[in-house]
Amino acid sequence: MIINKETITQLAAVQKRLDGRKLHDYRQPLLIETDISWTAEGSARVQIGETVVMAGVKLSLEKPYNDTPDEGGIMINVELLPLSSPDYEPGPPSIKAVELARVVDRGIREAQAIDLKKLCITPGEKAWFVTIDIMSINDAGNLFDAAGLASLAALKSAHFPVVDEKTGAIDYKQKTEKSLPLRKEPLPVTIYKINNSLLVDPTREEEETAQARLTVASDAKGSISAMQKGGEEPLSIEEVSSIIDLAIEKSAFLRQILTKSLQ
Repeated sequence: MIINKETITQLAAVQKRLDGRKLHDYRQPLLIETDISWTAEGSARVQIGETVVMAGVKLSLEKPYNDTPDEGGIMINVELLPLSSPDYEPGPPSIKAVELARVVDRGIREAQAIDLKKLCITPGEKAWFVTIDIMSINDAGNLFDAAGLASLAALKSAHFPVVDEKTGAIDYKQKTEKSLPLRKEPLPVTIYKINNSLLVDPTREEEETAQARLTVASDAKGSISAMQKGGEEPLSIEEVSSIIDLAIEKSAFLRQILTKSLQ
């Protein structure tokens, strides 16, 4: 991949981008599809420009953790598929995959988006555990926002499988009408800093050029559940404040698109 960092940097200083977008515009198309997999309890496909991410939700009955005997659990995995970028290889999760999983996980977990107590069937013995598997189909930049959006869409579309009341066996081929107990709907938005300008939804070239980034996860009320700093350069208090305001604004924008896609 050829990256013209100098041109990207110069354009950012005058509020311009290589693809002609304004600094705070998302790429198009911005599409959200749900129920794309019949084998998952919930699933979603998100496309932002040429970036494509898929997320699937699986539900399983497990023994609760000893320190939270009356709660279910949540786990998030990320797989950066080699088909999505020549930079990715098969094998154990890379540092980027681990960070992406942690950012999405922290936004959902710290917001207490899922009522884990309602996932408990028998305290200390049996509870539902939620696993979200995220896969990159094409990485053209901004996997953070795409992964967070796909995860929330998959959670919102998920339904519990049928459980045999006598044997306790789960029939994953049949789903009930019961949805997950979602209390909040956090969405992460990542703002990048290039040459003292703040921009959203970067391309891969812009990601490689950026001096710093900050991911802010917020819910519909604008309450922040998590933040994750990246990049080598520091951010001033004023920049962080501006980033938070912009991230909350863009989170509301993405949430509107998600709501329309689920209607």
